[in-house]
Amino acid sequence: MFEFYSEIIFQLLVGHALADFALQHEAMGAGKNRHNVIHQKKAGQFFPAWYYWMSSHALIHGGAVYIVTGSLIFGLVETVLHGLIDATKCEGRINFHQDQALHVLCKIGYCCFI
Repeated sequence: MFEFYSEIIFQLLVGHALADFALQHEAMGAGKNRHNVIHQKKAGQFFPAWYYWMSSHALIHGGAVYIVTGSLIFGLVETVLHGLIDATKCEGRINFHQDQALHVLCKIGYCCFI
């Protein structure tokens, strides 16, 4: 039983690392933060609004959780929670380490429900 859960948590963490680091390019990292200078009137004229970037980033995470767990519910929950956690970080209410800890706790939570 432990092997099953350790395999799933490993897969979820790999998915998180891929989505949060390897697949999050500079434009997405800057774009998902509504306070970033890229969104100023002149600079952001042809740059998509922050909520497109945040939604896309959160959907990538939700998709990773869905692929690993096979659960649409977990995928949707991850999409919402990841977006909320990242938005909280962008607002300066939590730091990078707290952001990452909350994401890992979400993954542990999914394993608890499985």
